[in-house]
Amino acid sequence: MKVPESVETVLQNLPARPGVYLMRDAEGRVLYVGKAVNLHSRVQSYFTPSAQENPKIRRLVAEVASLEFIVTDSELEALILEANLIKAHRPRFNVRLRDDKRYPYIKITWADPFPKVLITRRIERDGSRYFGPFTSANAVRETLDLLRRTFPYLTCNREITGKDARACLYYDMKLCLGPCIGAVSQEEYRAMIAGLIRFLEGRSEEVLADLEARMRAAAERLDFEQAARLRDQLIAARQIVERQKIVAATGSDQDIIAFARDDGNACVQVFFIRDGKLLGREYFLLEGAEAENDREVLTAFLKQFYEEAAYVPPEVLLPDEVEEAQVIEDWLRSKRGTKVVLRVPRRGRGRDLLRMAAENAAQMLATVRAQWEADTLRQEQALEELRQALNLPTRPARIEGYDISTTQGTEPTASMVVFVQGVPRKSEYRRFALRTLEKPDDYAGMREVLTRRLERWRIATSGELTGARETKSWALLPDLIIVDGGKGQLGVALEVLDSFGLRDRIAVAALAKEEEALFLPGRDEPLRLPESSPGLLLLRHLRDEAHRFAVTYHRLRRERVGMATELENIPGVGPARRRVLLKTFGSLERIRAATVDELAAVPGIPRSVAEAIKEYLG
Repeated sequence: MKVPESVETVLQNLPARPGVYLMRDAEGRVLYVGKAVNLHSRVQSYFTPSAQENPKIRRLVAEVASLEFIVTDSELEALILEANLIKAHRPRFNVRLRDDKRYPYIKITWADPFPKVLITRRIERDGSRYFGPFTSANAVRETLDLLRRTFPYLTCNREITGKDARACLYYDMKLCLGPCIGAVSQEEYRAMIAGLIRFLEGRSEEVLADLEARMRAAAERLDFEQAARLRDQLIAARQIVERQKIVAATGSDQDIIAFARDDGNACVQVFFIRDGKLLGREYFLLEGAEAENDREVLTAFLKQFYEEAAYVPPEVLLPDEVEEAQVIEDWLRSKRGTKVVLRVPRRGRGRDLLRMAAENAAQMLATVRAQWEADTLRQEQALEELRQALNLPTRPARIEGYDISTTQGTEPTASMVVFVQGVPRKSEYRRFALRTLEKPDDYAGMREVLTRRLERWRIATSGELTGARETKSWALLPDLIIVDGGKGQLGVALEVLDSFGLRDRIAVAALAKEEEALFLPGRDEPLRLPESSPGLLLLRHLRDEAHRFAVTYHRLRRERVGMATELENIPGVGPARRRVLLKTFGSLERIRAATVDELAAVPGIPRSVAEAIKEYLG
């Protein structure tokens, strides 16, 4: 890994202070913005050999031509500056909200004598009240159309004098109170808008009680026309309230945040609880989330969402802890003006709501992915470009990608991923626990996995392999094999193909990690496709999928070995009980976090053993 001299100079002179760093490419574009408690150690960590195992960091470092940093007095200042810089530059390697546009808000011009209700995409310090953000302007319009039956607000631009001779059609439709003709006073109109604000804040019970009181007062003074109008508004308001699900016994304000992930994308679902009722929900798509762990994705979303949010509740429920919880709480407190708590509920109603939010996020992400994968034109362009670039007789309908993971030298694994017509076919992904490696050796690992894959093909086509699904899957040969690496890995792949007599039937190429270049048989110089070409984007997706799949399996095997070793030391926990504990809880951390009652509830774990586990793990 070659580091530019200018970057190396900055790396050697980074201060051990909190601050923000910017990584730029050769053309000066900001690639990544990050914050650090210690700039020196954090920025240098990107350029270590172990960091290059992460494909996203590997691509980032390969493009970095210059480094900048800004020292701050505190981590809180660094967080605020980081959020502003990400919003200004939208760096390609940061986790970010997918849409480049601003989200819509409901704006009430409360500073005006006769406030109006508008849809806007910009929050300004102009005395107005804002509600949002929402992901769909159409959904906002539908909400306002519904609310207008209860709160008939102004939409026209005329100057309100109360002396106009004639009102507009909205007054006749009972969708405007008609202050232009003096049908209501300024005080009455503003009281109605105040009710709308309370309703949007979730204080609907107050609004209903107020409407009912005003209706009865109008009836008592024999103003039946006003009483009838208030009755209609009350009925419309109750219909809206009936749609709001009561989720908390106490009248609390909360945001419930959960997310789902798939490849490099993430979908975050936010439930807005106001006064104990589910007032609404919105989803937000993130990109650039590949190779980031869940906590980093969640942290990135919190910073970007609440940087723009019009309202910060006193409590935010999250599916997992975030590393910067304290500094984010301090930041949110500065925005709200009072204490804000980030909480991870372990049981009860809060946990149920998080589960529901996560299910909604997963469903939305699946819908979005299906739409993306249905974009056949883009896939066809990518496959045609690969056909021409690799001089193939036809478009590669079936592409298989292979990667080796030998990090830390233990439990080496390999992966095979399959793309059919440019779309991942995850049902045919395969994982391999490598058997022949005594020490890290990518070449030997690649030779083993390709040999085992093609041996499966040989057996499947000979009729020796049983199981219809497995036979069908292994019997299909790829049109193109992509191995992760350079000339060495390409040479190994060609040797294996030769040993099975498949050199002329299967095309093969190696995709280098840092150069993003293709090494091809019989060609001395690597082939470099244009940065934004559909073919290269498809190969990157395939390569990153193979790496993700291999690393995930590798990490799982290492964790299982580590967990089993840890559990072996506990009296009364043998192989059978280790297996059932790991199957029930999934990780050592979750076993450690479990109560004695939860451990004892696992089949085959007596209470005495549960107590021993708790005592040992602490």
